[in-house]
Amino acid sequence: MEKQPRLLASQLLLKNSLFEVSLNRVLLTWKEIPTKKKRVSGGIHHPFKVGNSHGVSVSEILAVRELDVDSGTKDDGRWQKMPQKSAEAYPYAFTVSYVERARQHRWRCSDVTFHCLEGALCQQWVQTIREQLTALTSRPKHLLVYINPYGGKQQGERIYEQKVAPLFTLASISTHVIVTEHANHARDHLRTEAELKQYDGVVCVGGDGMFSEMVHGLVSRIQRDNGVDQNSPEEKLVPCTLRIGIIPAGSTDCICYATVGINDPVTSALHIIVGDAQPMDVCSVHHNNTFLRYSVSLLGYGFYGDVLADSERKRWMGPARYDFSGFKTFLTHHYYEGTVSFLPATDILGTPRDKTRCRAGCFICQHNGQLYSEDAPEICETDPDVSDSEYKGGWRVIRGKFLAINAASMSCACPRSPKGLSPAAHLADGTTDLILVRKCSRFNFLRHLLRHTSKYDQFDMTFVEVHRVRRFRFTPRYCQSDSELDLRENGKRLFSQICRDHPACSCSPAYSSWNCDGEILPHAAIEVGVHCQLIKLFARGIEEQPVFEDLPNPCAV
Repeated sequence: MEKQPRLLASQLLLKNSLFEVSLNRVLLTWKEIPTKKKRVSGGIHHPFKVGNSHGVSVSEILAVRELDVDSGTKDDGRWQKMPQKSAEAYPYAFTVSYVERARQHRWRCSDVTFHCLEGALCQQWVQTIREQLTALTSRPKHLLVYINPYGGKQQGERIYEQKVAPLFTLASISTHVIVTEHANHARDHLRTEAELKQYDGVVCVGGDGMFSEMVHGLVSRIQRDNGVDQNSPEEKLVPCTLRIGIIPAGSTDCICYATVGINDPVTSALHIIVGDAQPMDVCSVHHNNTFLRYSVSLLGYGFYGDVLADSERKRWMGPARYDFSGFKTFLTHHYYEGTVSFLPATDILGTPRDKTRCRAGCFICQHNGQLYSEDAPEICETDPDVSDSEYKGGWRVIRGKFLAINAASMSCACPRSPKGLSPAAHLADGTTDLILVRKCSRFNFLRHLLRHTSKYDQFDMTFVEVHRVRRFRFTPRYCQSDSELDLRENGKRLFSQICRDHPACSCSPAYSSWNCDGEILPHAAIEVGVHCQLIKLFARGIEEQPVFEDLPNPCAV
């Protein structure tokens, strides 16, 4: 890397010690100047004491402000007690706020205060740092913020006011805040009323459901403004240039885990401030050339669809309903017959089982994103006598009995499943990982579920297969009508006689429900296409943890 010329260099006081402080266009560094120790008893002279060298990237400096040493207060209103010795010898001071990394991908805001001999020098440092921050064009200046006051533990407003708003103020970011009043409030506002040109990004304070609302509103708005027909599965969608931020305040916060590595509001707020941009794939879901929904994380049929459908009927139980419904669904052990057709992703880097995790600056996402093309072959018509597994026109067709059919566009990691449903899934490679779990015993299915929380390969089972695909569709065996109402009635008739296969329930349904990012789809027969890097998040991707993270006293670099 080419060495950057220094913009400023001075000897400044920090915690009663002299430091050599230097600034260039990339880094702010400060290194303690060696001082000679006094003679001690025994006539032994100690060697020079050399302090650690510290540095922070200019892109991760949040703000700089001059301190009023006489009054002892900062210009942001917070009190700071100044050391008496520093105030007398170095009567001028300024504070730099910057991003400091902690354990488990957590970011926090830290301050360092330097003291100067002259007021002009202090002002020069403040002005020069501010000029460098102003030159960072990727940083947002104006944000549209939606707060869901009902999501998760109903702490959205408190989280924003106490943890996020002060950081935005510190970084001189202006915000227009809207507290949502009902479901899909944010989606509808983005679709119709929001003046998007006034903002550098939109931010939601809530869970994955709130994020999904914003994606639907923003993507739909962009397609409408560009004359794109969302009802056409083959249509190429226009990417969104406006970045989306998410402040976690929900139940699972899967999106945060996949994009920054932790569901911490302060960490997410700092990613927004420094202006990170992480591209992200979006799946479009259609039924009979009719657009249904967008998906950014999980599409689940069978087990995960049944869990969601049952939990929706038990909302009065609160978050405990997910555990109850999951246990109940596991006991019922329903399987579903149908046909899965998919277009495998060829000529790309990476496979669902290569153990390569998607990380910040992911090479696989960059490489596959460049190769991505929407010009996929037309969907083939399936022969009614097609075999269990075969290829037709580039598409692979699989017919069988499935306990679960899942499509993971990201790892889907969360606190209960640190690896997620597909640990090697990538955020922006233009594919989704299609996971097929065939009919098996309850014991084997339990083994598969438990591997989501362990280090073992959850796909290393004979009844589980995974494919990295660009498009796929699913047709239930008994879906003979376009009407899902007819499907329900047929299901009750057709399966009322085979309850012997399901001793834990009174009848076995002909179809399940699709769980689309926590929302139930109204149709079982769907077609799904992946749109590569359709949106951008205020996120960096999960950073590799430094080698020295687990050491008791890591050295500053």
